Amino acid sequence: MLDTRTIALIVFALTYAVLGFGALPPLRIDRTGAALVGATAMVACGALLPAEAVAAVDFQTLALLFGMMIVVAHLKLSGFFGWIGERMILVSRTPTRALGAITVLSALLSALFVNDTACILLTPLAIETAAAVGAPALPFLLAVAMGSNAGSVATLTGNPQNMLIGSLSGISYARFAAALAPVAVLSVVVTIAALRLGFRGALAPARPREPRARAKVLHAPTLRKATAVTVLLLAALIGGVNPGLAAMASASILLVTRRIRPARVWAHVDWSLLAMFAGLFVVVRGIEVTGWTAKGLAVIPPAARDSLPALVGASTALSNVVSNVPAVLVLRAWPGHFPNSEAAWLALSMSSTLAGNLTLVGSVANLIVVEQAKNHERIGFWSYARIGVPVALVTIAIGTVWIAWAIR
Repeated sequence: MLDTRTIALIVFALTYAVLGFGALPPLRIDRTGAALVGATAMVACGALLPAEAVAAVDFQTLALLFGMMIVVAHLKLSGFFGWIGERMILVSRTPTRALGAITVLSALLSALFVNDTACILLTPLAIETAAAVGAPALPFLLAVAMGSNAGSVATLTGNPQNMLIGSLSGISYARFAAALAPVAVLSVVVTIAALRLGFRGALAPARPREPRARAKVLHAPTLRKATAVTVLLLAALIGGVNPGLAAMASASILLVTRRIRPARVWAHVDWSLLAMFAGLFVVVRGIEVTGWTAKGLAVIPPAARDSLPALVGASTALSNVVSNVPAVLVLRAWPGHFPNSEAAWLALSMSSTLAGNLTLVGSVANLIVVEQAKNHERIGFWSYARIGVPVALVTIAIGTVWIAWAIR
């Protein structure tokens, strides 16, 4: 008969296997399903009491993520993102200029509005832009994915793992941005340089196609309200207001409207991501209370327990096995062992995010681009890795050196 500790370890291993591979053949179960099944199994096997499972869920992180989804939904419904894309196509008339512009746009939108959302919005735009400037779509699609990973390093709202780290560490939005925005800027520069170098033949000047004329899609009243609320949200975050509260307050203001049916907003909320987060909190808590996390940390050599390169290396490797959010949840006990825990948290955030550029499966943002573009351009593992590997290794090295020097 297996004891509770052994069952908890098996549940954890199976859950993370699905997170890493995306499925568990021959079953039709996805990452969200695995997280929820794993959470239920942790309670059923006795690793956690029902009340402990509820307490394990970090509602601050979920509130921040949910609130940001609602804010982004209103901006999208107002036509804000489409308008930005149209302006970019009109301004960028050469392949190299357009490639740089879409990388920067992806980075900026990711820093402000979550990288997964930026990829959903910009993948169709990347395909359209490539056609408009007479270039292949592949470098532009990579620019969206890699630019989103690079730019999302800058802020707590840049990606889900940053939101999680902000909640766990207590680092403020302003402090986080001051520490990691320089890393994000340098990472974007490296990404643009690598894409231009890697595709220099394909980006030779070509005869551009005139962009298609499109009907005006801006909804002025909704745009004004959504923009004003977004500015207030960013000001509140910079001013030190609780991130979850700021996001939910902003979402609440936007939901009080006569113009947009609620069903249209809910359609843009990624409910499966929220459910996956909730399930993973419970699964990881189960492995913690049964002693496996402490046992895993004990395996780390004493000299490496307060080593930033060791933490960064583990985070980079694990993020490319099970993706970055699950990797952060597994490693969240490690930063507390550092004399300077803030530097460790920032290093974990930086490395788990930039590790997304290492391989195609390194981040959900990459997979979003691949899935959306599959009818137009096939992005292979090696066609991604030949640019992503050097970009990831160089930017992670830059980030590690910067944090070690700047965060004291």
